[in-house]
Amino acid sequence: MSDNFTPGNGAPSEAPNAFTDQLNEAGVPPEMHSWLSTNGVGQLVEKLGIRFTEMSAERMVATMPVEGNEQVAGILHGGAHLVLAETLGSFGAALHAGPGRHALGIEIGATHHRSISSGTVTGTATAIHRGNTLVTHEIVMTDEQGRRLSTARMTNMIRDSR
Repeated sequence: MSDNFTPGNGAPSEAPNAFTDQLNEAGVPPEMHSWLSTNGVGQLVEKLGIRFTEMSAERMVATMPVEGNEQVAGILHGGAHLVLAETLGSFGAALHAGPGRHALGIEIGATHHRSISSGTVTGTATAIHRGNTLVTHEIVMTDEQGRRLSTARMTNMIRDSR
């Protein structure tokens, strides 16, 4: 997993992390724990059951169960699609930004192609632009058969941390 936050690359050295259990549960590799030592992955990621399987500025992949994330009609809530998309796009942009900078989401939109009522959704964010001030990802959600469920596009602004 490629990142801008490994020790020796301007990142803090490994230190005790109050979020270690949360990060492990979310699939975050240990070498990236120091990057997320202040806030973890966030409570919403935890509540929706999002699990990371790949983490880099170029490509982020995570899964999310449908169960527990359905709307009243018994299908995956459209907002859950967007939470998965925004999580992947934001984390990818933050990895691109590197230490001393942060990503701020400024735009997200999605098209829903088909519904899903059970199983697991996989979100794959691919960087389509990684500039000094703007980062844009396309995020595709698929079912277990590889069928496209939704497509999102997210743009983040990169700012220096204060």
